[in-house]
Amino acid sequence: MKKWTWLMLLLACAFVFAGCADKKDDSAGEVDEETAADPAEDGVEDDVTDEGNVPPVTVHLKDRDGKSVGTAELSEEEEGLRIMVDAKDLPEGTHGFHFHEKGVCEAPDFESAGGHFNPTDASHGFDHKEGPHAGDMPNLEVGADGTVKKEFTVKNLTLENDEENSLFQDGGTALVIHAEADDGKTQPSGDSGDRIACGVVE
Repeated sequence: MKKWTWLMLLLACAFVFAGCADKKDDSAGEVDEETAADPAEDGVEDDVTDEGNVPPVTVHLKDRDGKSVGTAELSEEEEGLRIMVDAKDLPEGTHGFHFHEKGVCEAPDFESAGGHFNPTDASHGFDHKEGPHAGDMPNLEVGADGTVKKEFTVKNLTLENDEENSLFQDGGTALVIHAEADDGKTQPSGDSGDRIACGVVE
């Protein structure tokens, strides 16, 4: 009789331990699911890319002979549109620098780019009381070696689609370097002379 009593006690204990083990496994599974459901718990959220960010754009500048003379890097920043120009093989001196209203750069005169990008019908020039055009940029100073590197930020342009001042308009826009300095007030283009380099914003 004692033998059967001990056997019954051993079987009862075995069932109790088995039940505890199953419960522990189930609890562990629940914790894993909750952690997976919340990516912030394991840092996944930090790796998610903000889909609202606008990718940077590289404008390839070419001269009248179709030769590459450099680039302009455009990037959307919190402060505005950042423009980084890195160009070479240009005439020494001060040169007008503008965004134009059409994304077409047909050599040799680049007149295909149209007038300055001006969605608000403003007057030309930073020194004009009713200016500037959205496409008016500071002059470029080219050194004796024919190179120029310049970085600046403007607030009247954007790469965001569907904005009035977006450089991605129907038909596109272009970036043009002129032969002479922009005087900041003469209409419609600052008396900046011929167009000597051009690049399409795309």
